[in-house]
Amino acid sequence: MAANRALIVALSGCSSSGKTTLARLLRDIFPHTFILHEDDFYRAETELPSRDGLLDWDCAEALDIPAMAESLAYIRQHANFPPTLDSKEDQNSVGKCPVSDATILAQKAKVAAAIPPSHPLHSTLRLCLFDGFLLYSPAMAAIQPSLDIKLFLRASYAKAKARREARDGYVTLEGFWADPPGYVDKIVWPNYIKEHAWMFEGGDVEGKFKEDVLDKEGIKVQKEAGVDGDISKMLEWTVDTILEDLKHLV
Repeated sequence: MAANRALIVALSGCSSSGKTTLARLLRDIFPHTFILHEDDFYRAETELPSRDGLLDWDCAEALDIPAMAESLAYIRQHANFPPTLDSKEDQNSVGKCPVSDATILAQKAKVAAAIPPSHPLHSTLRLCLFDGFLLYSPAMAAIQPSLDIKLFLRASYAKAKARREARDGYVTLEGFWADPPGYVDKIVWPNYIKEHAWMFEGGDVEGKFKEDVLDKEGIKVQKEAGVDGDISKMLEWTVDTILEDLKHLV
């Protein structure tokens, strides 16, 4: 590959499925890796659609998809953020790391053995971890050509609701946003079902994946895990999947 290029590793799934936690762990495990957040492409609060009297931050209409596509294209060519992108997402807390130091060290050792100093990731190539709740929706067709590795994380309604409602809130363009009461049930979960039912048998997002559909779209999932997979095993699976895909992409 040419100098100063980046591969985009997409991490998608419902809100509070562990995407940001996983992305931050992977950033520390893989060399020369940085994170791009879908949340950095929200439109201004005055431009957001509303539903049931509430602002809807969890739909495609809330995002500036053309700007997202342009930024991804820039990153693939230049291996860095475009100068106009001011990321605020890393200011948000994801809580205490749920993975043990021993597990993290084991994954670092695995990656170090698989990616020696002569590997392009130590010189001309970087990994961009793209963390977002809505990366594979049909509405996101414009960004699909820029996604080199597609990974999907799942979570049950109960766990996603508990995690989301435990959060303090989110840094926004205007300042800060905290979910009002009932937001998960009225906005977050219905939108998740609407945008991802096509990936599951019978449209049941807590059921079985449509494996033929995922294969066609190139989306990788942790098939042996239940709807609420263990985060440590999820990390191991993600590291193994990225290393395997790198063999074919580099």
